[in-house]
Amino acid sequence: MGSVPFTTSDLQTSTSGFRSSPTLLCTPLMGTTVDQMLIEMRKAKEIGADLVEIRLDCLRNFNPHQDLQILIKQSPLPTLVTYRPVWEGGQYEGDESKRQDALRLAMQLGAHYIDVELEVAHDFNSSILGKKPDNFKIIVSSHNFHNTPSAEAIGNLVARIQATGADIAKIATTALDITDCARIFQITVHSQIPIIGIVMGERGLISRILSPKFGGYLTYGALEAGAISAPGQPTAKDLLDLYNFRLIRPDTKVYGIIGKPVGHSKSPLLFNASYKSVGLNAVYLHFLVDDVEKFFNTYSAVDFASGCSCTIPHKEAALKCMDEIDPIAKKIGAINNIVRRPDGTLTAFNTDYIGAISAIEDGLRGLNGVSPGASPLAGKLFVVLGAGGAGKSLAYGAAQKGARVVVANRTFERAKELADKVGGQAMTLAEVENFHPEEGMVLANTTSVGMKPKIDETPLAKHALKSYCLVFDAIYTPKDTRLLREARETGAVIVYGTEMLIRQGFEQYKNFTGLPAPEELFRTLMEKHA
Repeated sequence: MGSVPFTTSDLQTSTSGFRSSPTLLCTPLMGTTVDQMLIEMRKAKEIGADLVEIRLDCLRNFNPHQDLQILIKQSPLPTLVTYRPVWEGGQYEGDESKRQDALRLAMQLGAHYIDVELEVAHDFNSSILGKKPDNFKIIVSSHNFHNTPSAEAIGNLVARIQATGADIAKIATTALDITDCARIFQITVHSQIPIIGIVMGERGLISRILSPKFGGYLTYGALEAGAISAPGQPTAKDLLDLYNFRLIRPDTKVYGIIGKPVGHSKSPLLFNASYKSVGLNAVYLHFLVDDVEKFFNTYSAVDFASGCSCTIPHKEAALKCMDEIDPIAKKIGAINNIVRRPDGTLTAFNTDYIGAISAIEDGLRGLNGVSPGASPLAGKLFVVLGAGGAGKSLAYGAAQKGARVVVANRTFERAKELADKVGGQAMTLAEVENFHPEEGMVLANTTSVGMKPKIDETPLAKHALKSYCLVFDAIYTPKDTRLLREARETGAVIVYGTEMLIRQGFEQYKNFTGLPAPEELFRTLMEKHA
């Protein structure tokens, strides 16, 4: 299935009346008893949902007349009633006519919406002709648990749903790749009927969060992480508090972090809170990306993927998709920050080295004898442990500031390759222990030795730390590594890995927005959540 590029023209939303109303947030109720559902309803209202979906197929002993009366009349929020059969991914296995009777009863008792499956929608809608209450709407739904069909096939599906007399069409497909969401966005924007377009699974998460950008009628947010009614469903709390769902509009710019895995990243927390604090019309998402090139080719609109952070395993692969690369990022051979220019071109940076080097410079400035203007790293002997991505960033960054660089790596060949590029010296990690040609050296660890769970390990024995005036550790889980604790005990200035993380974030924010980062807010959030 070819992916059609998702361009700016797709964002010129039609002026149909239903698009101007904000996307609703619906919380599914998964309780197995009526009492449980009543508790869940009150929770949903407290969290800030607009309506609740009463999933009748979750109820263990369902008594239609009695239970529907209670659930609909006592709900503090408008109700959407769904009675999902097993053949459409639900739990109901009983008689079909009884199931449809219960849905008709829900309509009579005052439910605001009912959801009926496309397979039976024609007959069902015929059975209620002329009996529909005024502000009652029928959602006709289709679920595909295997993939996301072509845009043409989805368009035909919407037409079939429309032909049943539906008020609202619901299309739920499954994401095999994050670019599958683009086809649902296109259909949602161009549909002549209000639409709920959802791509299930973790790769489809952005389809749920960005419903308001593309004029989706509603999106679903779970009450808690364990109680999801479909794969990849976020919690209502995350939609509202983490992604600022209520602030997303058709003209909202979309940023995000590209990685695999990516769900653990705290970047959305930092950036969304920062955007909100300055009133910036932007949202920052987790992008679970398998193929970077396909991602950028599909999402080519200027306000989609306006800027991306880039993490493992894409820091090198993304280079070939760029139109322009910052000279130092090019030398390092890895990028972590991508900005889309107004003309649609992509420019890449490496802010890791700026984050680490500026933190180390500030640490050195605290020591004596730094002449103003020059970098305190100038002339220093700078020992980098590790020759991977972070090692390269620090070696290049230090060399650029005039330091004399030594690269130590487990395999000597890799150390030599990097040392040659920065005009430095190479050695193995084992040799560093007896290397102290002078006092006042700087040490930067970029290996994973000492990282959770192996927090008792250290890349360099304590007695070997005596010649260093400053020690930096790129590891930030834990924040206070054994290396840093022992360096502090020998009297060295220490610089935490969290500093590199926070400061490279400042640089990314500046590149994304052209504004200085709200540094205090970044620090507060990192301390609270990292």
